[in-house]
Amino acid sequence: MEKKPFERPFIKKLQAGMPSKFGMKSMTEPITHIDDIPVSEIIADYGSPVYVLSEKTIRDQFKKAKHAFTTRYPKVQFAWSYKTNYLDAVCRIFHQEGSWAEVVSGFEYDKALQNGVKGSQIIFNGPAKTDEELKKAIDNDSLIHIDHFDEMYAIIAISENSEKRPKVAIRVNMDTGIYPMWDRFGFNYESGDAWDAINRIMVNEKLDLVGLHAHIGTYMFSAGSYKIAAGKLADLAYGIERKYGVNIKYIDVGGGFASQNTLKGAYYPGSDTTPSFDEYAEAISSALLNSQINPRNLPTLILETGRALIDDAGYLLGTVIANKRLSSGNRATIVDVGVNLLFTSFWYEHEVYPAAPVSEHMEETTIFGPLCMNIDVIRDAIAFPLLKKGDHFVIKRIGAYNMTQWMQFITLRPNVVLTGTDGKVHLIRKQEHMDLIRQQEVIPGHLK
Repeated sequence: MEKKPFERPFIKKLQAGMPSKFGMKSMTEPITHIDDIPVSEIIADYGSPVYVLSEKTIRDQFKKAKHAFTTRYPKVQFAWSYKTNYLDAVCRIFHQEGSWAEVVSGFEYDKALQNGVKGSQIIFNGPAKTDEELKKAIDNDSLIHIDHFDEMYAIIAISENSEKRPKVAIRVNMDTGIYPMWDRFGFNYESGDAWDAINRIMVNEKLDLVGLHAHIGTYMFSAGSYKIAAGKLADLAYGIERKYGVNIKYIDVGGGFASQNTLKGAYYPGSDTTPSFDEYAEAISSALLNSQINPRNLPTLILETGRALIDDAGYLLGTVIANKRLSSGNRATIVDVGVNLLFTSFWYEHEVYPAAPVSEHMEETTIFGPLCMNIDVIRDAIAFPLLKKGDHFVIKRIGAYNMTQWMQFITLRPNVVLTGTDGKVHLIRKQEHMDLIRQQEVIPGHLK
């Protein structure tokens, strides 16, 4: 008997409904509008590719998170994570909603000041603060989160010649059952380093210890880990109250809440596995309320969540450049969006949709970007409709980190627009051009 040729297996999603000539329908519904504005109109006006951020989604997500925490704990303050997306328009939306600023560099600190944030409402995190930046933060009454002993000694030295008393907190790392444990930043809870740092601050007459901070990781699927972290910070706060008679003003549980993106290699989609704001809030608030802290002196709960507030608000619109067959016979689609613009494609299985109704026929496809590098892959394998050259598409949930970790590599960075609550499209960052890139370059005389 003749041996049949091998055909590799593949998984095809089946959906209920009336069959068509292709069998049971498995059509990908297009995203034709963002906040009632046609995708085709945005691309026509602002080019391709183009980033789109939804003001309505940002505000709705913030209100949802705030409601989850304020209904469970009496004193809550959000601080917008600038590194997640520091476009001024985005930051100002969060500040209008009542959020403070959380920054991790002098550059972000200055951006927060220019966005009208009071110095006393800026939280300065990060392991690499310079003496000049520390002095500026002290002068502006900002909250400085100490990362290591050398930074503590630098603040003490600066305070000797300052009229202001530095307001400081310590960053604490700890075992919360998540591995690998983030122990690069801050002082360890289990080893006693955290208490060592606390004691050195408390015996110093120049510093005010006002808070305790932990940031246990990123894209955290376990709300229970935050409960452990909040409990250990509460234990430190109670110990400080007993030993020194000082009530800590705030406990900052950092960020790291997951968005609904799906991580590469995940068995289930992120929409099915990501904890809700209510679950995070329940875990954190119960740890604080059930601790030994005096309920009459509860500290303010500060949250630095970024990704979970902005990811859903972001879209990246683009255009198909070409289609081809790989040597394996697999279909490949080349688009004008590369990993230089979509850094998160290295760890997310981003959802990609056609921007107009198309045939329901789907084929397993690799989506490549336009860059001359083999790693420029937006999706390794996705059941995707047969888009033609010039067709538009929409990549969903890209609001976090892609507009701060983007690179000017091979292609220039495109326009960024905001679909406003006024129903209009607003340009919030202009596309780059050659003169902008070259103005920082200096040509030696012998090369002119």
